[in-house]
Amino acid sequence: MFLAKPNTLLRLEGLAVFLLALLLYRHQAYSWPLFWSTILLPDVALLAYLINKEVGSVAYNLTHAKILPALLAGVGLVYSMPLLLSLSLIWFMHIGADRVLGYGLKYPRGFKFTHLGVIGKLN
Repeated sequence: MFLAKPNTLLRLEGLAVFLLALLLYRHQAYSWPLFWSTILLPDVALLAYLINKEVGSVAYNLTHAKILPALLAGVGLVYSMPLLLSLSLIWFMHIGADRVLGYGLKYPRGFKFTHLGVIGKLN
């Protein structure tokens, strides 16, 4: 069954993360200029691929796993810092959108090898 495939479930999970973060962002009336100016910021980690594949995959994975934005949200909640909360939601949206598009966490073999399969190949 199509929906039972792990890749499909992971992409749907990415969509759920994206939509939930978007709804929370909108509900809190956070800044849309902030959103548009930072939504692609996690992709700066791609520059680490200029060093080598291993460093690139580590940098990409650190900025595209949900751990750091979750910690940022936690700090924002504990210390009542709306800016940190808004940035964490933007970060979650970025990660969710990447998952929907099939950009998963990277293996050191190269950019195209992800936990969702090989980019550009239907799984």
